[in-house]
Amino acid sequence: MIDSQSVKADAVVGADSRGFDGGKNINGRKRHVVVGTLGLLLGVMVTSADVGDRAAAQILLHQVADAHHLLALIWADGGYTGSLVEHCLAALALVLAIVKRSDDMRGEGPRVFRTVV
Repeated sequence: MIDSQSVKADAVVGADSRGFDGGKNINGRKRHVVVGTLGLLLGVMVTSADVGDRAAAQILLHQVADAHHLLALIWADGGYTGSLVEHCLAALALVLAIVKRSDDMRGEGPRVFRTVV
């Protein structure tokens, strides 16, 4: 699974390593992580928050695929759609499955997700 998280940067963090994530209104950095099904960390990359998920994922997935040759499937949220899906299949032999929340989800119960390929 791949995902990212934007975090605010403290005032002591240099402006050259910070950026503004307009989607979350955060000025700081972004952590991009790839974890296995057991939650074990397979790869991590820290960028300024203005770096897009797809651009960072392309670099990070190359590193993870080189280190973990048996990796065949990556789950991702809707922020990783587009040409990245085809790139992963063609260049890395990885299936990037986009998982979206179910439309009929209501309330605070367990989250139900559906895979969109």
